Amino acid sequence: MNLRPITSEKAVKLIDLENTLIFEVERRATKTDVKKEIEKVFSVKVEKVRTSIKSNKKFAFVKLIKSNPAIDVATKLGMI
Repeated sequence: MNLRPITSEKAVKLIDLENTLIFEVERRATKTDVKKEIEKVFSVKVEKVRTSIKSNKKFAFVKLIKSNPAIDVATKLGMI
């Protein structure tokens, strides 16, 4: 699966306020697929995954559990 992190102002705000990361994912990817991939790649626990389709692109909003700060994952990705 192809995960592309989104680094907009809104994405950075969600990292700080809601412990949530935003990724652009493949259209056919399910929420379960996204959750498993994030947990495997970044060694974190995912609380919830929400998806949204805009302009023929699918975005996954991945909320991490409180013991895994999203800011740490964002730093690894070079977003912040």
